[in-house]
Amino acid sequence: MNKRILKVLIGCFIGIAWLVFPSISVFADEPKKILCIEAYDMLNTVPDTYLIDVRTREEYQLVGHPINAYLFPYMFMSSELKKTDDVYEYPIDIKNKDFIKEISQVFKKTDNLLVISRSGVRSDLAARELLSAGFKKVYDVENGFEGPEFPFFSDSNRQKFYRQLAKRNKIYGFNHRRHYGWQWWGLPWTYEMDPKFIYPPDLNPSKKK
Repeated sequence: MNKRILKVLIGCFIGIAWLVFPSISVFADEPKKILCIEAYDMLNTVPDTYLIDVRTREEYQLVGHPINAYLFPYMFMSSELKKTDDVYEYPIDIKNKDFIKEISQVFKKTDNLLVISRSGVRSDLAARELLSAGFKKVYDVENGFEGPEFPFFSDSNRQKFYRQLAKRNKIYGFNHRRHYGWQWWGLPWTYEMDPKFIYPPDLNPSKKK
């Protein structure tokens, strides 16, 4: 069959599939997006449901974490101070190469895994990787533990306009978090470190030679 004709047929098929099943991804499975309050409700009502916190150890301990959230860092914080756009920071940019392996040793592929990060960025990446690894029921808690930077709008035009407005008027809270996430909803969280939920490799440190 002519390649050009084949491409046209495939394009038509995708278009028809999208019209008939608009909520279904044609290309690949994607994690279902849920809000914190939905995640909390699932934890209380749906069997075999677990909350996976993919932030760093530092965030989990010092910023706090949802009660009964399992810590499995998707990325680690660098110890190298970097400067980006006149802002100094210790970036969170070291990928955890054992992320899937460690989660696979604790949870079943059929468990309901609710993935949460600071603002929904890392949780989206982690959730997609879990789906690719064969986990069947993965949910991305899209507004995160602290929430995105304030103000936030899903519409890009409104996002740009109101952020410019807030910055120009020096609105208190501009670029701060905790306006939309788990903490903002008033859902239960803690600073306490329970060994049951700590990242498994940290519970068995390697022996000194």
